[in-house]
Amino acid sequence: MTDHAVVSKDEWLQARRSHLEKEKEFTRLRDELALQRRQLPWVKVEKDYQFETVDGTRTLADLFGDSSQLIVQHFMFGPDWEEGCPMCSFWGDNFNGTSAHLAHRDISFVSVSRAPLATLQAYKNRMGWDFNWVSSLGNDFNFDYHVSFTEDEMASGRVHYNYRETTFPSSEGPGVSVFCRNEVGEIFHTYSCYSRGLDTLNGAYHYIDLTPKGRDEESLPYPMAWVKRHDQY
Repeated sequence: MTDHAVVSKDEWLQARRSHLEKEKEFTRLRDELALQRRQLPWVKVEKDYQFETVDGTRTLADLFGDSSQLIVQHFMFGPDWEEGCPMCSFWGDNFNGTSAHLAHRDISFVSVSRAPLATLQAYKNRMGWDFNWVSSLGNDFNFDYHVSFTEDEMASGRVHYNYRETTFPSSEGPGVSVFCRNEVGEIFHTYSCYSRGLDTLNGAYHYIDLTPKGRDEESLPYPMAWVKRHDQY
C-alpha cells in the first residue's frame, strides 16, 4: 500500500467523480437485473415437504406465516456435523434483525439445514442469532434444490450445483431459494442462486470492498480461508 498514488484534493475529487459515474451505471444495471429476475417464470411446488421446527412439524406452506413470499437460506449444516459451516456462519451474522423488516414487505425468512433441530438450536444460541431456523432432515428439500448431495453423487465426484454438473468439496452447499404463495394457497418456486451469487447477501463483504485492501484474498489457499465463526477469532 505504500506505493499507492497520492494526489491533491482536487485531483482526488476528479478521480472520485469519474468513478462515481461507473458506480451509478452499475446501480442502474443492478436495478434492471432485479426487474428481469422478478419477471422470470415460476415452477409450481408439488411436494408436501415437512420440516421440524420449534413449534413442531410444519409444512413449507406453514413457513410462510402470514406472508405471500418466503426466502429460504440454505445453510450448510450436515446431519452429523457438530458445527455449522464457518462461511455460512459468516453469512448468518448478516441475518439477525432482518425478519421484522422483511415482514413489512410481505416476506418471511427462514434458514434450512439438514442437521437435527436440537443441534441447530444449540448452535443458534451459541452464535446469538434470532432468525428462524428449521430442519429438513426428514425430507428431500435440500436435495431437490441442489444444496445437499447424495453419497452416490459424492462418490462419483460430480454433483449438480449452481445449474451445472461440477465437483464440490462437501456433501452440503450454500444457496438461497425464493417461493411465492398465491391466493388459493398454491406455492411456486421463483428463484434460487448459489456460489458467488450469494455475495449480495453479505453486508460485511460489501463494507470490506470499500477499503483500500479490499477482500485481500489473492494469496490465500482459497478466497474465504480467513473466515472463522465469530466466536473463534
